[in-house]
Amino acid sequence: MKLRWFILVFVVMIQQILVGQGSASHLLQLDKNWEFRQAGTLNWMPAAVPGVVHTDLLAAGKIQDPFYRLNELDQQWIDKVNWEYRTQFTASEALLSSENIHLVFEGLDTHAEVFLNENKILSADNMFVTWRVDVKPFLKSGNNQLRIYFTSPVIKGMALQEKFGYPLPASNDQSKLGGMGTNQVSIFTRKAGYHFGWDWGPRLVSSGVWRPAYLHGFSNGRISSLHIRQKGITTKEASLEAVIETEATTPGSYVLNVMVNGKPAVSKTVNITTETSLQNIDFKISSPELWWPNGLGKQHLYSITASLSRGDAVLSTETENIGLRTIKLIRKPDAKGGGESFYFEVNGRPVFAKGANYIPNDVFLPRVSPETYEFIVKSAADANMNMLRVWGGGVYEEDLFYDLCDKYGIMIWQDFMYACSMYPGDDDFLNSARREAEDNVKRLRNHACIALWCGNNEIEVAWAQGHEDRGWGWKQEYNAAQRETIWKAYDTLFHHILPKVVDQLTDHQPYWHSSPSAGMGKLSGYESNSGDMHYWGVWHGQHPFSDFRKYRARFMSEYGFQSFPEFNSVKKYTLPEDWNIESPVMASHQRSGIGNLRIRQYMEQDYQIPENFEHLLYVGQLLQADAIKMALKTHRADMPYCMGSLYWQLNDVWPVASWSGIDYYGRWKALHYFAKEALKNQMIQVVIENGKLQVFGVSDTDKKTAALLRLNLADFSGNSLWNRPYKVTLPANGSALLCSIDLKDLPLNYSENKVFLTATLLEGTREIDQEFAYFAKPKDLKLPDPGIKTRISDKGDHFVIEITTQKLCKNLMLISDNSDVLFSDNFFDMQPGETRLITCPANMRWEDFEKGFRVLHLAETMKR
Repeated sequence: MKLRWFILVFVVMIQQILVGQGSASHLLQLDKNWEFRQAGTLNWMPAAVPGVVHTDLLAAGKIQDPFYRLNELDQQWIDKVNWEYRTQFTASEALLSSENIHLVFEGLDTHAEVFLNENKILSADNMFVTWRVDVKPFLKSGNNQLRIYFTSPVIKGMALQEKFGYPLPASNDQSKLGGMGTNQVSIFTRKAGYHFGWDWGPRLVSSGVWRPAYLHGFSNGRISSLHIRQKGITTKEASLEAVIETEATTPGSYVLNVMVNGKPAVSKTVNITTETSLQNIDFKISSPELWWPNGLGKQHLYSITASLSRGDAVLSTETENIGLRTIKLIRKPDAKGGGESFYFEVNGRPVFAKGANYIPNDVFLPRVSPETYEFIVKSAADANMNMLRVWGGGVYEEDLFYDLCDKYGIMIWQDFMYACSMYPGDDDFLNSARREAEDNVKRLRNHACIALWCGNNEIEVAWAQGHEDRGWGWKQEYNAAQRETIWKAYDTLFHHILPKVVDQLTDHQPYWHSSPSAGMGKLSGYESNSGDMHYWGVWHGQHPFSDFRKYRARFMSEYGFQSFPEFNSVKKYTLPEDWNIESPVMASHQRSGIGNLRIRQYMEQDYQIPENFEHLLYVGQLLQADAIKMALKTHRADMPYCMGSLYWQLNDVWPVASWSGIDYYGRWKALHYFAKEALKNQMIQVVIENGKLQVFGVSDTDKKTAALLRLNLADFSGNSLWNRPYKVTLPANGSALLCSIDLKDLPLNYSENKVFLTATLLEGTREIDQEFAYFAKPKDLKLPDPGIKTRISDKGDHFVIEITTQKLCKNLMLISDNSDVLFSDNFFDMQPGETRLITCPANMRWEDFEKGFRVLHLAETMKR
């Protein structure tokens, strides 16, 4: 939020420098002197803008931390009442002298009536749009008063449901927890769905001014949007078109200038006769440098600035940072079999999409800091990801998030904000949906990272139009006339309104109507050979992990497995009496009804279930990491049939047992460390199945790689029992079976639970990848005491941890009890006699870090 405001102020400062004292643009941030109260009461309390009711109540000491223990349950009253916010400010004479003065709210959550000096100037009903209203007639010299009345979103939702005539499906709305019975009213209001609860999140339905608010004064005209169309790119030049939307109150002759990286590119005199108009200006960039996804090249960005002038006065400027690239969704029929490809082609090159699904970083969005955004996006890049899917039950994220994705090369699959529900289709709702789409498409379309717009999450498969035996049972709750009404609303929104907005307002960016889908009119299933797939056989269907190899997808856009946060995270929201996964507190911080039972069911198949609480959390993370590692590597080894793997989910909105790889406090789980290895540009996968040991190789690079694959079978003390080298070739941007061995050809005098195999891929002396493989389940391994020794060195800005093991060490976890640090590697296996160096930031004294440092390995959790 602070960064957004800084940019706004900087733009105005530049305009004032260019124009001088008579600048026609003025900005007044409205972030001070705010108060709030429950409507109908007398007690006004200090408030923050941006902010929401819950965080303001917390700051005022009126509620306890909603995330701690069971506090959430006692705070469900907050969304049943209305709230008022107010502030006062003084408008400068320079601002008041502007021909036009707009009050801008970049986000009002959600049903709000706005009064300026007790004149009603705005009724807002959509959290996802920017509201801009002309307030010049209502401003005055001296003191001005701004008041906002927020109507309870559930009270408003109940009224809208009553008006509609019957409820609509909203599977994840935790209405009973909220005291609403079966009234799942979240879908009747354009507010983030996850605020009403999900199977990984709490029900905390807030209200407030959740994004910046300010007054913007300007004269003559302004640039309201800038769109850079990329018409053609060669090695010699990029042909571009600036589409500039202007808003002018004074018709006449104006000058538009376009600059590239601060240097003039083109100037054009235009005659503006209407209040709003589009101006098109062609320009070129010589010897263009391309933007590439993470791992495939540099993320070069160009700063494009458009300015509007009249006479000697620069009236308005707008800057967009763009990356020169082409991103296409390739859906091409297979030569035989009736299938169809589904992959992204970037700059003419097929790209395997590697990554995860992304949800908001908090229930209370205004408190997500720029540092948190950078940490999350950088963590994705550091784990070798190149795509995140911004899921449709959250929000269209902050500009900063997309800036960071541009910077780090993370492509974005962008859902529109509709998920797991059916929605009304009245004119008011659809008009609001259209405005929401236009607003956010305009805001995000210039970002290099945007790869695809998707209509919704899982609604097509849930409703299953035309398939009486498919779906989630929603259709069966309605009569024929109701079904027709509900489907018409769906068809209008996702098959007509949204694709039309994307087509008209973007540079031919792809639109996909629903995820998952096998194509228009074709439902996605586990046997689909087209479109994208959400595979939940593992977890919901209780399929074995090996079924990740059974069910093949062209693009796997969702799958996952749960785990708990690590013990140091759990301690932040619990007391010792809660340290049992069946305790009320741990159960409340597990929103999948089957969650804890499902983890236990899978755990007992592969691991010994520890009695120690901390050990149980640790083994749960290993179980999750095993599952997702297998899926990621299997999907990549299925190139080019499968060309994308996005697991559920990257992050968390609160401290909880969930499918995330990074917990709410920013700690990488075992999953994220395993994903980092599984998503390297070149990697191997060892599969032991059906009497064979097979090694697959995968490469995202453009060139074939001649390599040596060395297989070594050893006991847990390090004695080599069998060793073989294989000359292999990694294909360019593809996968291959590197070798296949019958298990009966391995030495017969070994015990499967006392040996391990390492597969090491080498190019000369450079190790490309190494994978450990075992011939028995972890619970059956006869793991020895590894004899771990550690030594910590202080290197100034970081610590180096030297780790040595005498015998095999499986899944060594490094723990810092005195600080939150991110280790360069964790949860790894070590060969007998191996020494490994691990680093972490030095954010405290060496002595304190050493006191709080300890390790945990799998053998410690097992009964001897």
